[in-house]
Parts: sequence; C-alpha cells; structure tokens
Amino acid sequence: KTRLAARYLRKEFTTDRAVERAVLYISGLGSYEAYLNGKKVSEDVFAPMPSLYYKRIYYNVYDVTALMASDKNTLGVILGNGRFFSMRNPGMKTFGLPRLLAQLRIEYADGSQATVVSDTSWKITSKGPIVANNEFDGEEYDARKELGAWTQTGYDDKGWMQAQRVSMPSGTLRAQMMPGMKVTETLKPVSIKKLGSKYILDIGQNMAGWVRFRIKGQAGDSIRLRFAESLQDNGELYTRNFRDARSTDVY
Repeated sequence: KTRLAARYLRKEFTTDRAVERAVLYISGLGSYEAYLNGKKVSEDVFAPMPSLYYKRIYYNVYDVTALMASDKNTLGVILGNGRFFSMRNPGMKTFGLPRLLAQLRIEYADGSQATVVSDTSWKITSKGPIVANNEFDGEEYDARKELGAWTQTGYDDKGWMQAQRVSMPSGTLRAQMMPGMKVTETLKPVSIKKLGSKYILDIGQNMAGWVRFRIKGQAGDSIRLRFAESLQDNGELYTRNFRDARSTDVY
C-alpha cells in the first residue's frame, strides 16, 4: 500500500493580441484535472482513459477558446495516481510517478500562432489538500492545506518547485477516441440510519461517484466515509469482497 499526494502544476503565460482559437492537447497520467484561468476545461473525470501504458497512452483535445483571457492567462493541472502509479496489488503493474504532457496551441486573429508546452518553466507542488489518492483505498483530503486561487493569474507560487523533465512512457501516444467519463446524475440517499456511532447512507443502487456533504466542525476534525456494495444482515457494511482494499475517503 502506497500513499502519494496529488501533484499541482501551474503555468502563467501572456497573449499579446486577439486570439482566434485555442486548443489544449493534454495527457496527465494517471488521472488529471485541467483548469484555464480558474475554470475546468472539460466535464470529463478520471481523464484520460486508462490503458496499458507501455502499449499506448491516450491524450485529450479540448477547444478552450472561450476560456482565454485577452492578456495574462494561467494553466493549472492536478495530477492523481490513477492506474499509472498503482502500487496496490501484486497483480497490478506500476509505471512510474505521475507525469504531464500538454500543449496549448494558440491561433491569433492575424494568422500567427504560438504554443505553450509542459516544460521545466512550470511550477509544481505536492503540498496541496489531496494528501493521498488511490483507486482501491480512496482519497484523503485535508482542507487545511487548500491552496486558494492557484489556477488563476497572479497567484504567489514562490514556495513551489520547478517542474522536472521526466521520461515518456514507452507506449504510443494516441488521441482518445472514446468519450470520457462524466457525472451524469445526482442522487439523494433513500435512507440514512444511525448505527452505533456511524450513519449508514443507502443510495438505493450500486453506483460509482462521490459523496457531497456539508459539515460544521473544528479544524482538525475528520469525517471518514467507508463504501460498500451491500449490507450484512446486522446492518453493517459488507466489505469482504474488497479483500484488503480500504475503499475509504477521509476529509
């Protein structure tokens, strides 16, 4: 079992004339969230699709023209481990530490072009709120470490490190042809029952997603969310089929 915090990367750049079109080509392994000037570039989640990374690596293409500012701009990317850095089960291969390949191609109204690429001029930190993330064990999120407006221009990143150049995975880089995963529905629990010191939330169906909740508490308090596919006869979660996967989120 390996704990590895999410990586946060940012790059500020300037556009000095009218932008006709801007397209982002991006592959953040294992999973990424990309922002331009504080706005998510897409509804996709857990992008790109996982693959056998030594055979092929998928990248995504997004038209981000509408998100471009007229002068100063900022790209921000969160990198999670996904299946690239799994290090969880003996049967699952790991491919190395998370890494980013990105190119923003800008076409100006006067016909000229420019590109912003992922290189060592980007700034990076792992000291953000996602202090651990793993597909089998869940995510640990420490709100005391939130970074503020790090995806926007003018943010003070003096304490961040310079990004380092790393090797490309050996797989062939290919555009992801299949549609990405998206949030398609918001469900409310069909029941909430107190069980000892815990609450059992029944969503009413087996699903993949996130829990949204509001809490009043003190800094340092923690909320633990344990997930399961079914219940035991005594009302407790049935988790034997998860073997030693924790399947737990901590906020």
